[in-house]
Amino acid sequence: MAVTADIVVAGGGVIGTAIAWRAAGAGLDVIVVDPESGDAASQVAAGMLAPVSESLFGEDALLALNLLAVRRFGPFAAELEAATGRDVGLRREGTLAVAYDPGDHAALVRLTAFRRSLGLDAEELDSRECRRLEPFLAPDVRGGFLFAGDWSVDNRRYAGALRQAMQAAGVRTVHDRVTEVRIHGGKVCGVRLAGAGADGPGVGADGAASSADGGIDCATVVIAAGYASGQIAGLPGPLRGVVRPVKGQLLRLRHPTGMPPVLSHTVRAVVRGTDVYLVPRADGEMIVGATSEERGPDRTVTAGAVHDLLRDAMSVLPVTSELALAETCAGLRPGTPDNGPVVGATGIVGLLMATGHYRNGILLSAVTADAAVAFLTGQRPALEWEPFSPRRFMVQAGST
Repeated sequence: MAVTADIVVAGGGVIGTAIAWRAAGAGLDVIVVDPESGDAASQVAAGMLAPVSESLFGEDALLALNLLAVRRFGPFAAELEAATGRDVGLRREGTLAVAYDPGDHAALVRLTAFRRSLGLDAEELDSRECRRLEPFLAPDVRGGFLFAGDWSVDNRRYAGALRQAMQAAGVRTVHDRVTEVRIHGGKVCGVRLAGAGADGPGVGADGAASSADGGIDCATVVIAAGYASGQIAGLPGPLRGVVRPVKGQLLRLRHPTGMPPVLSHTVRAVVRGTDVYLVPRADGEMIVGATSEERGPDRTVTAGAVHDLLRDAMSVLPVTSELALAETCAGLRPGTPDNGPVVGATGIVGLLMATGHYRNGILLSAVTADAAVAFLTGQRPALEWEPFSPRRFMVQAGST
């Protein structure tokens, strides 16, 4: 007997699970298909919610979307905590951006002037004021800016709460991989799976199963498979190569027993032209990241990356050397040609994309869920999403 659902979500990271939770709350029958139980890019992240301190020249539309996202994140996280009884580790102290040498400081001043020209809030601090906020900063720090509107969240707690919430809402899961979207007459009719079919039905941990022919029947599919989204057959040709893996390595450090926290704010530093960030957690952990490497689907942790991250972290926060190295990890961010997400209709009835979030997957998870549910229920998503339709790449490719 074939397994059926209203919606199949291909991908169980924070984007896929957030969509599934909200779609189930809207009364839809949802199955999430993911081979790794969501332990992908969202598990290897710092959890920064930083639309201001990460804004760059030429990304005005993305900035507008990210500002919407940070406004939405607080209520969304509160609802998630109420639904699960779990603390997701949301911190609202702001981000302190600092510079290590005069050249770094000049670059930070120029970038902050641009951000202020867009109406973004930034409080300029000299070296002494920076160390008043964060006493363990190195004396070499030249100065910086406090971005009070930037927050952070514990990405692993947040991802775990989303999985719990979606399961409690009745979402079924299949621990497999969607290989193809089945289309008939220009409309979605289901998906094929990688692991089912050879030995009969596959059963997920919470009871969902694939049909004996290796698929699930449904009228709607949401592609939320991160960097692997383009590997799913059935997508329009121009969308197959839009998302690529961008490798990021980071470190998780832990305070020794009895040692007080060494940071209270997220610190973003420019050290000899290189960016590094340090993100504190309430449980005494500190995240140091992150590299950005065009190496394809490679998750190898390299000695050079560990060395460089620790060197830059210790340059601005020397006490870093006293923390325990708890974990080294590498993940694959889903990058796109314009660094913007790919969310919306594809031109095939019943086929939606929600991928390509690059460095902003955690930040954009709530508003992506809002947008996806709007599409699924025949409503219009927020206007900030208009520049990020999948069709922008189809137009560029000469497709209609």
